[in-house]
Amino acid sequence: MSNNSLKQNNKMKKVLLIITAVILGVNIGHAQDENSDSRTKLQLGIKAGINYSNVYDSEGEDFVADPKIGFVGGAFVAIPLGKFLGFQPEMLLSQKGFKATGSILGIDYDYTRTSTFIDVPLFLQLKPSEAITLVAGPQFSFLIKQKDKLGDSSIDQDFDNDNIRRNTMGFVLGIDICPSNLVISARAGWDIQNNKGDGTSEVPRYKNVWYQATIGFRF
Repeated sequence: MSNNSLKQNNKMKKVLLIITAVILGVNIGHAQDENSDSRTKLQLGIKAGINYSNVYDSEGEDFVADPKIGFVGGAFVAIPLGKFLGFQPEMLLSQKGFKATGSILGIDYDYTRTSTFIDVPLFLQLKPSEAITLVAGPQFSFLIKQKDKLGDSSIDQDFDNDNIRRNTMGFVLGIDICPSNLVISARAGWDIQNNKGDGTSEVPRYKNVWYQATIGFRF
């Protein structure tokens, strides 16, 4: 075989080796991307669902109310603090309240209160696996609207939060189940402060307590 033929064969071998290395490198990189842990990624998300809420009297008076269902929805961001810990702030439009029925002077009544808040929970995440995240932390709530309905009549109130006592702090804990990019969430929360928005001591001095179920998408 001539020298030119040997040189050409050597060049072809080098080209084949380079092509093979590039293909292997691309495949390995792709496999690493597919196997990367979502717990270490910054993620944004949206979600919506329902609140199952009620109230209790903070002064321990004998006050019995029935729960009501309201809407909740908003956005969140998951900020990794390592593989197993993270920080997840959320901003939600959230309806809470209660129902009550009874009789006064022989007249039956049916009363419903719906309080609409902007809720801002600040969660610490514990991430034992990619599919499960445990969350807990404080929540700041800003009362923006309240509707009281007694029988067929109703009163709507809009609030601009010029009184700091219309802002309420609570505590929330829960779990996120994350199949792929879906997020199925369950929460339990309760107010730490009284939420009588106008600052009065009128009975009942109530606090919200609620259970929440949402479904969302993260990207």
